[in-house]
Amino acid sequence: MIYWELFWSFVQVGAFCVGGGYASMPLIQAQVIDEHGWLTMQQFIDIFTISQMTPGPIGINAATFVGTKVAGMPGAVAATAGFVFPSVIIVLLLARLFFKYGDIGPVRGVLNGLRPAVVALICSAGMSFVLLSLWNTETLPKDFTKIDLVGCIVLPISLWCIRHKMSVIKLLCMSGALGLFLGLVGIR
Repeated sequence: MIYWELFWSFVQVGAFCVGGGYASMPLIQAQVIDEHGWLTMQQFIDIFTISQMTPGPIGINAATFVGTKVAGMPGAVAATAGFVFPSVIIVLLLARLFFKYGDIGPVRGVLNGLRPAVVALICSAGMSFVLLSLWNTETLPKDFTKIDLVGCIVLPISLWCIRHKMSVIKLLCMSGALGLFLGLVGIR
């Protein structure tokens, strides 16, 4: 039964994650944390981080990691298959429409209409991540003075590095090393 739940949950995510891997994160969060309670927010953030560091699409990586955490290797297969299933069906249907009619103006209009919603989803996920990295909470903190010092050090440095076009791999390695160093010297 858990395999079917994983498959169906990720079918729902895969069907509506228009805009790429980052757009899928709030949908995955809603399924695995809010609806099913399979993971905590901290576990989800860890999976999201690992999904970025490993080769492949972020959404598929996250589905695979969630499936593994929830139900082992068969769970990973179920979640990953569920995530890609809608994309395969939609791409096959759109390819057929494109080659049959050659004019996809209405489809393009639908996708253009979805773009603002995707931006809102990405911003929502981003705000959750900022709150978690600076205050260790996924909602607005009651006391803004209880801030995580490591997050206050790593986040602005990371933003500066991104602004100056540093490689994502270098950034992740440096952030991990800096977090390890700050943890070892007792800043946490």
